Parts: sequence; structure tokens; C-alpha cells
Amino acid sequence: MEDLVEGVLDYVRSDYTDYAIMINGEWGAGKTHFWNNKIRKKIESMQLNGKRYTTIYMSLYGISNLEEISKKIFIETTQLMDKNLRKFMKVNGQETIPEYAKTGIDMANLFGVTQNGDRLNYADFFSTDDKVLCFDDLERANVDVIDILGYINNFVEHDHIKTILICNEKELATKLKSSNLEMKTFIATYLLDKQGELNKNNKPMVEKIQNKIEHVFDKANDYERIKEKLIGETFEYAPKFDYIINGILMRYESNPDLIRFLRENTRFIISTFHKSGTRNLRILKHALNDFKRIYEMVSKSYPNTSNRIMQTMLIFTIAVSFEIKAGKITKDKFINIKDNEEYKSILVSSRILMDNRQFYMKEFDRNYYYNFKSEYRFFKFIEYYVRTRIFDMKLFKENMETIRNTVDIENLPAYKRLLTEEYWKIPDDQFDGIILEILQEVKEGSIKLIDMVKIFAYFSHFSRKGLIGYDLKTLQSLFFNGMNIASLTSEYCNNVEEELGKIAIEEVEEDMADILKHFHTLNNQLLDKMYQEKAEEIMKLIPMKMEEFYEQFDKQCMKIPIFQYYEPFKLFQRLSCANNEDIVLIKEKLVDRANQYGKEIEPEMEHIKQLKKIIDDYVEGKGTTIKIVMLKDLAQSLGWILEQYKVSFFSRSGKE
Repeated sequence: MEDLVEGVLDYVRSDYTDYAIMINGEWGAGKTHFWNNKIRKKIESMQLNGKRYTTIYMSLYGISNLEEISKKIFIETTQLMDKNLRKFMKVNGQETIPEYAKTGIDMANLFGVTQNGDRLNYADFFSTDDKVLCFDDLERANVDVIDILGYINNFVEHDHIKTILICNEKELATKLKSSNLEMKTFIATYLLDKQGELNKNNKPMVEKIQNKIEHVFDKANDYERIKEKLIGETFEYAPKFDYIINGILMRYESNPDLIRFLRENTRFIISTFHKSGTRNLRILKHALNDFKRIYEMVSKSYPNTSNRIMQTMLIFTIAVSFEIKAGKITKDKFINIKDNEEYKSILVSSRILMDNRQFYMKEFDRNYYYNFKSEYRFFKFIEYYVRTRIFDMKLFKENMETIRNTVDIENLPAYKRLLTEEYWKIPDDQFDGIILEILQEVKEGSIKLIDMVKIFAYFSHFSRKGLIGYDLKTLQSLFFNGMNIASLTSEYCNNVEEELGKIAIEEVEEDMADILKHFHTLNNQLLDKMYQEKAEEIMKLIPMKMEEFYEQFDKQCMKIPIFQYYEPFKLFQRLSCANNEDIVLIKEKLVDRANQYGKEIEPEMEHIKQLKKIIDDYVEGKGTTIKIVMLKDLAQSLGWILEQYKVSFFSRSGKE
């Protein structure tokens, strides 16, 4: 960067110039910092022809008209001429005037509070050979850039003031093309229509409109013409980021443990920065500030966290910061990933190319974790913190507890390692041991049922590849027995297709057919078991806890054939003890339910039929009471429900 500094100083030293110079570089790369700390100081220390140079810096960010630039120049100039102000700055070692102080001085002038008793020195105003103007953020002004350059050209061509422009030309080009795009498109379409070109099929419509816009509104060419006249030299600001990053780390010197960790892992910081594909040091600074808090929280609450996990957290914090803040992705790419296990499942899924989000995750992982091995690579609390600026303590503790309990490969169950890690990453000297451990777990039925199916897909693949010495028939026998045992403790799986979609190899259909058939049989049994437990839990609320019964029934039982799983006579005993109002409410609820969800609850009709008969038998010959009347009405409604299914059955079978 010394060559760039010398190039700028040579321009300032030149006796006569009628051109400005430009420093071009990407956003966040440190151009303004470079001006303040490298160029400005050297310019102001120069003395030529008995005069010292004065720099006048102005950011054009948000400027909405040329008059604002004039005001800024006036304010900066009058402040720099104030003797008392310069004396104060010299005594206090102040090199620049803080923005808030400028505002106070400006308001003091406005209300007649003079800075000193002196009148303005007009000689200072008319002196131009000791001034250097610096205009920053050219591409961020809200004024047409052509107008700004024309305005600046007055200082350069007529007054020969040394002038430096700092900008990002890539963003400037984008701005020139995209400004007033709707208006440009409308006018281009109108002109094409008038010229009879709109409906011709010689070119795609989009291309014709774009060409017409460029022909009529080619501001880029206007910019190039005035730039050629105004800008004599353009310097590319391409800093040595490794050197700058080391300088950034100095701000953490007050925390000995943190700075030692960052120094030891500087190569990960630099490599992750380069992998981001940006040159934005501003985002890196924010990411390191975020990591500072993360490091301090982990060190305080989980002091025994391994160095490898801390390294991964550092990489992940920087990577996610760049992905979100550099505008490379929309924030929702990460929102629905709830934990590291789901993240890894996405990576190993054989169907990842069918989903853009999954494809993105694969590329993210491949880019930032290339040649970096770590079992835990997705930290939800960090992603949430970067995305929302909220440090969620609940998420933090959940993530850290999971890390503490599962991150050590030696303590991770072998079958989970197979399901969450590409099997080819398992070292050869560990593979046989993992296979034996998994087979033992299969025999004991200690793996949940759906995972048994996924593991069988891997084992059939291994058998076909000759990686294990078991044929398909032997494997099926082992897994059938293991699944039977596992079904005693497993829970019903309601998202079978989603779970099977996480298998990371292309399973062979004929290998899987019998295993899948057996799984569905067992899974349906688990569904029956789940409904039986639910029915017992909810029906026992009758008659003592009716409000809770209604709430649970509405939430959980309206769409499922719950009466199929409860003995009709037991239900009648409970109903007969309920008060009359509740019998009426239950009757109305059952009729309404049959109207809304007839097909879903059809399997329970046999039990409804039995319940009706039990009620009919009970009320027969009984004297007339309100309860007997209510029970008769209930039986009549049950009969109406049964009739609907009789009609439905006959209509489906083509009978009258």
C-alpha cells in the first residue's frame, strides 16, 4: 500500500494539476480508514513553498442536493480557520474534529456565538494552493453522480485545487444502470411501440427493452466521458488483508484469554474471510465483536469446552455474518434449521439437489469447512444472535448441553455417527468396530424403529459393496428381530417419508421392500398403542373433569377414530354418571364431528354401534326421567351417525 500512498503524495506535490484522482475499492475494505490513518496525516505533515497543506474531508453519504456540499465545505473551512479551535486541538492532541462537536460549533455560529473575536480572514478563503479536498462515498449520494462530478470539476479545472475522490466504482456502475428503472422501462417500451419494434419476434422482449434503455439513457457513457475529463489517475485500493486483520485483533488486547485464542487461530480468521468472497472488513469487525461475547459466555458457563469447538464457533460466527450481512442470501436460509443434527442430515441427504435450501447448505459447508473436521458445525444460538441481534440464553444452554453430551465422537453412539456423517469419512481402522457396535445395538433393539430402517439401507449398501461379510438374508433376519424388540419402546413415526429422505445413499428398492413392509406393520401397531393410551387418558376425564375433557377432545380427537380404542361398555358407564347437560353437549359434539370428519372417523363405527346397543338395552323398560330421555336422544343421534355410513357405504358400492 506504500506505492498507493506515494502515488497520492506525488499528485499533491505537483506544482500544477487540472485533474482529480480517484481511490477505488470495495465497500467495507477500509478506504476511509486508509485515508484518515495513512494519507491525510502525511499530506498535513508536508510543507511546500513555505506552506503546510490542509485537508478538507467530506462524506457524500445521503447528500440530496449540491447546496449541501457547498455548506459542508464552508463549515469545514471556517472551523479549520478558527485560531482558538486549532489551539485547543493542538494542546489536547486532537487531530480531527468529532462530528458532534462540528454540529455544536455550527449552531453556535448560527446563533451569533463567535468562536473568537476575529473577523474572517479573507486571504484564507481565497487561498487554494494549500487545500486538499477529499470527497468520500461518491456512490452513496442521493444526487445524480454526473451532477456531482460536474460540480467538483469547478474546483479542479478552474481553481486547480488538489481533489481526491473515494468510491466503489462497481456499485456506482450498478447505481447508474438501475436508477429510475421503472420510468426508463416505460419510455423505452413507448419508443419501441412507436417505432413498430415492440411486436416483432426478432429478439426477446426483455433484450429489446434493455437495449433501448441503454441507447436512450446511457448514463454510464456520460460518466465515462466526464470521468475521463476530470479524473487523471485511478488508484485501486487492494490492501494486504492479512496485515490489516492482525491490526484489527489489537482491539481485544484487554482480554488476555480472548486475544491469545484469536492470535493462535488467526489463520482460520483470515481463511474464512477470504472464503467469504468479499473484501468487507466492516463485517469482519462486527463478526469478531459478536464472537467476543460468545467466547466470554462460553468461557464463563462452560469452561471445559474443547478448543476444537471454540475454533468451529469462530469460523461459524464469521461465515454466517458474511452470508447474512453481505447480502449473499436471504435470512430465511438458516431459520428452519433447528440444530446441528438437522444441519448434518441435510448435508448427507441423497436428495439434496432437489431442494435449493439444501443445495445452499451443502455449498456453505463445503466452502467454509473445507479441510476442517468437526462433528458439531452448526450453532443455532450463534445463527440466531447474528440474524436477530438477540443472545437467546435458552438456545445457548440447549446447544452447549448437546455439545457437552454428544460432541465427543468416542461417546457418540455408533449408529448416530453413521446417520449424521458421510460413511466414507469414517477411518478404515474404525469402520469394523463401528459395524460390530451397531449390529449389537440392532440385536438389543436399542435403536428406535425408523432409525433401524435407515441403518438397514446402509448395511445393504455395505453388503453389496463387499464392505461387510453379511448377505442380505442374514441382515434381514437380524434387523427383523431387532425391530420387533425396538417396537416395544419406540414411538409412532408420523413423518416416515421425511425421515427416509435423510438416507445418504441410493438404497435399492428390492432390498428395502420387506424391511419397509415390516416397519409399516410395526409402526401401525405403535399408532394403535398411541391412540389407546390417548383414549384412556381422555375418556377417564368423564364425568369428573368435563371442561378438561372438552378441551382435550377438541384438540386431539376430532379427526381420529378415538372410540375405536376404548371399550364401549366402559364408556357407557362414564356417560351414565355424567350430568344431563354434559350428555347433551357430547351428543351435539359427536353429530358435528361426524358431519365434518366422516371419512377420518369411519373405523370407529363398530364401537359406536356397540355403544348404541348398550344404551338402548339400558333405557328399555326404564321409567321416564330427564337422564333417560337424554340417553335415548344420544342413542338416536348415534343411530343417525351410523345411517350416514350405511348410505355412504352403499353409494360407494354402487347400490341404491
